[in-house]
Amino acid sequence: MESYILIALLGLALSLVATLVIMPRYIKMLKSLHYEQRVSEYALEQYKQKGLTPIMGGALFVVIPIIVFLIIDFRHFFDHDVLMMVVAYALFFVIGFLDDILIIIRKNNEGLSPKLKMLMEVVFAFLIALIFSINTDTSLTIPFTKISIELPYVIYIIFVVFMYCAESNAVNFTDGMDGLCAGVSFIAFLPFLVLAFKEGEYAIALFIILVLGSLLGYLRFNFFPAKIFMGDSGSLALGALFVAIAVALKAELWLLIGGGVFLWEMVTSVLQQIAVRTIHRRIFKYTPIHYAFVIRGLREKKVVILFYMIQSVLSLIMLLGVIML
Repeated sequence: MESYILIALLGLALSLVATLVIMPRYIKMLKSLHYEQRVSEYALEQYKQKGLTPIMGGALFVVIPIIVFLIIDFRHFFDHDVLMMVVAYALFFVIGFLDDILIIIRKNNEGLSPKLKMLMEVVFAFLIALIFSINTDTSLTIPFTKISIELPYVIYIIFVVFMYCAESNAVNFTDGMDGLCAGVSFIAFLPFLVLAFKEGEYAIALFIILVLGSLLGYLRFNFFPAKIFMGDSGSLALGALFVAIAVALKAELWLLIGGGVFLWEMVTSVLQQIAVRTIHRRIFKYTPIHYAFVIRGLREKKVVILFYMIQSVLSLIMLLGVIML
């Protein structure tokens, strides 16, 4: 374990430094190519000034951790669980990348159609679940207990596919303010990192650490005022990675707590859409829910800090639960 901690620290440093060094040049390149975010006409007025900010910043914190892992621990790269995480991370990055590219080409916020995007998510999630769930444990452990529920293989596959689609979109809903999604994700990864070390899954822990290092470097340029946005390239990939880690560590249901802010963002947005379509009225001031706080007078930076605090509490609850069991 001691040697792996040294490797992890080296990886953290490499991932962080690589992101900090490459990102300014990457931003400059995106600007020269006019790969910029187009703000929707329905956005809050104060967010329309954020137009022309480069997108696809998520590409770096997807690519860099994978490359660094290959460099410092090649022999574990093709381990079952590590490969599952990399494949999930990469495939959902592809969906987000295509969406971002179409937004850039069309010069509006209309990327992939919702139906096509969902179809791609379902297909990719099904392939990941099918390939990496063969001869694996199909039980779900109830958080804060040692009680496990054994699911039939088919039901487990369906459940995992649902998790990939739901979590990737939940993280996407959270990406709407400078530093919000990346910071919440950073905090949400921490209890899963501890769980990986506790279970002796050092290769999984290493990959999480590499992503954390790159996310930290990205935040240097994404925190208010943001010089770059992650785009769907980053948010969809992060959501898929959370699921892959949870599946690898048999902590699927812990994601409801460890990823609580993402769940909150998604549930409120879905409920809002249902309410508007059925009773023709809003039940929340605005969704995604982080904008509701701005409408009520809270400054963006304070909303982001508030969400960091909420996620910190949720991550701490998960951490305590994981350590106690």
